[in-house]
Amino acid sequence: MGRGRLRVYLGAAPGVGKTYAMLCEGRRALGRGRDVVVGLVETHGRAPIAALVEGLEVLPRREVIHRGASFTELDVAAVLARRPRVVLVDELAHTNVPGSGNAKRWQDVLEIIAAGIDVITTVNVQHLESVNDVVERITGVVQRETVPDEVVRRADQVELVDMSPEALRRRLAHGNVYAPEKVDAALANYFRVGNLTALRELALLWVAGKVDEQLDRYRAEHGIAVTWEARERVVVALTGGPEGDTLVRRAARIAARTKGADLLAVHVTRGDGLSGADPAQLARQRTLVENLGGSYHQVVGDDIPGALLDFAHGVNATQLVLGASRRGRFAQLWARGVGVETTARSGSIDVHMIPHDQARRGRRAASRPDTGLTVTRRAAGWALALLGLPVLTLAMSAVRDHLSLPSVILLFLLLVVSVALAGGRWPAITAAVGAFLLINWYFTPPVRDLTIADPDNVLALVVFVVVAMAVSAIVDLAARRTREAARAGADAEVLSTLAGHVLRGDAALPSLLARLRETFALESVTLLERTDPTTPWHIAATAGGPPATTPGDAGTDVRIDDHLILAARGRLLHAADRRVLEAFAAEAAVALRQERLRAEAEKARPLAEADRMRTALLAAVSHDLRTPLASATAAVDGLRATDVHWTPADRAELLDTAHQSLTRLDRLVANLLDMSRLQAGVLGVSAEPVALEEILPGTLDELGPLADRVRLDVPDHFPDVLADPALLERILANLVSNAVRYSPPDRHVVVSAGRYGGRAEIRVIDRGPGIPRDRHEDVFLPFQRLGDRDTHTGVGLGLALSRGLAEAMGGTLTPDETPGGGLSMVLTLPLAEQA
Repeated sequence: MGRGRLRVYLGAAPGVGKTYAMLCEGRRALGRGRDVVVGLVETHGRAPIAALVEGLEVLPRREVIHRGASFTELDVAAVLARRPRVVLVDELAHTNVPGSGNAKRWQDVLEIIAAGIDVITTVNVQHLESVNDVVERITGVVQRETVPDEVVRRADQVELVDMSPEALRRRLAHGNVYAPEKVDAALANYFRVGNLTALRELALLWVAGKVDEQLDRYRAEHGIAVTWEARERVVVALTGGPEGDTLVRRAARIAARTKGADLLAVHVTRGDGLSGADPAQLARQRTLVENLGGSYHQVVGDDIPGALLDFAHGVNATQLVLGASRRGRFAQLWARGVGVETTARSGSIDVHMIPHDQARRGRRAASRPDTGLTVTRRAAGWALALLGLPVLTLAMSAVRDHLSLPSVILLFLLLVVSVALAGGRWPAITAAVGAFLLINWYFTPPVRDLTIADPDNVLALVVFVVVAMAVSAIVDLAARRTREAARAGADAEVLSTLAGHVLRGDAALPSLLARLRETFALESVTLLERTDPTTPWHIAATAGGPPATTPGDAGTDVRIDDHLILAARGRLLHAADRRVLEAFAAEAAVALRQERLRAEAEKARPLAEADRMRTALLAAVSHDLRTPLASATAAVDGLRATDVHWTPADRAELLDTAHQSLTRLDRLVANLLDMSRLQAGVLGVSAEPVALEEILPGTLDELGPLADRVRLDVPDHFPDVLADPALLERILANLVSNAVRYSPPDRHVVVSAGRYGGRAEIRVIDRGPGIPRDRHEDVFLPFQRLGDRDTHTGVGLGLALSRGLAEAMGGTLTPDETPGGGLSMVLTLPLAEQA
């Protein structure tokens, strides 16, 4: 059986109706005779959802026991044993309870699909990995449960379940999303209109990107080259002239008229050198394009209108912006120009001809290299040869009695040279032969006879033909050299772009291959690799359409070494282009090696960090370990002394000194061990529902007599938090002892608890000297003591360790200023009921 199909209902926020839509689709599929079961659906007490589940076969969930508590999860084995045609699975981003088969529910779904079963599921946009940080900045809530974008992008169908923010807030207020006691907090925090609007836009843009990918794939598979105006894409053509700034800004304004339109700038490097590009101008215009939110591209093409339109069709452009021709009126008589030709061949693409200050001023000779022999020049040469010869013959026949034969030969030679300059070798040779015959027939005695009476005339005519052919050969050679120089200049410009690409730090292998593909308008570019000549090729990296899997699949391939080949599919490249292709291939090999070196460096970084931490630990604790040891040793030695008589009060004081020193030493060693485990990533965390009223008494007991300076402000029946009890007690003990130590003796330290955004928020508030806002993050660096911390006790690990422990449990620890002075440490943890 083949792979099953995945259908995803994507929403902007909880409550938009994803689960409802999934169940409705399941019931429709059941009505069409398909075998549909419910693998897992969370009703959250919502009656409409429960009503839709009725009538559908619901598979039993798998019970998982974790740390004495019972949880239920999707039973993948039961689904595979039942083998329905379609299974409904809610909440794709859910994290399974430890002890389940897979860590994440999306992994369960992939396992079911691999077995050939179709899956319909739901997910919110805030759970997509690519937008997770954006959602955190918008809502202030960290989403710990995420799904790799690739999982959703590979879905056979993604359907957006949309709802306006106002409608969703009304649904929330009516109690159709959360329980009544949660509504007010939700409306005031996560479900604000601004948050919902931003999340809705994220969802719409993500789905639009998915639709773009599907459209591009469909067009490529069906060979569709015509433009489909599904989305505005504005392409501006740059020549490197001074008018480029005007064109870029006008194109940006055109793109800005449509929401979500793309701006692309393209420069065509011609093989015949007609571009007249100024590299400095192009570099500045590229920066302008990127500052305006567009992208810059460069392609190589002998036919500028064709290259522009090929690029525009390739990116599915809807509008093309060109500058009015800089060529004068006389020059436009010989050729229509790029703008007119592009407009005539544009088809469904709208072409904008933008006037500018340089229009019709002509091209400056300094910026235009000598041109090769274009079709227009060759046509002009033939026309001059075929028309000029009879006209000149008629004109000289009228004054034949007044002209000597050398004068006639010189005039015809002038015509032949003119033909050579205009049209090159073959028109000039034709004109030379024609002139030879006309001179012999009309002007060499005997007239109107091909015989020549005077031998000197024969020599003169032969020299005439030789000179004419020599001039035509020189003109043709100069044209070829000019074309070769222009090609070299084009290659140099592309290589310069490649060098700039690398220097800007854009040398990531996919980016490099994509740049090569667009430069030569290729279908795909693939870097093939094999370990030795006996093993098959495999794809190391690729860009574009279907990749070449072997060198034989490629139209052009460049061998880098025995293990690497760059394979290009699409149009055949000129032989001269292989030099540039080889440069790209060499850089691609370097980029591949750099990526692998970076990966190795990333693997080595934790080891280096651990070594740095160990070094810092040894340097920092040399004094702090000796101090409590020395105090405890001195107290014990004093008690053991036989030559001193201690009063009961003295003995009690010595015992108390030893106890405090050993307690301090024990806390220091525990902190050091835990920090080492955190750095190594081996700290064991077992999260379970924990009641704060059970943790706080133990925290206060560690303070001893100082516990009287702490006031608790925790609401009765405060909900349980999801945390490791031992680690949570360590965090609170560190925070409270730190606050008590640096608060004035006459001011209490307050420990308060509240709910915010579906999470528990515990605040430890002191009235000490505080810490400047710009130094808040510095207190979490190991071995730092700022503001609230003194300079002679401890190694500065308390807050660093506390934050590490909090994050290991899925929480956060941040400092805040206490109104009126002091520091508040804010610990947030997930609520057990939310998990």
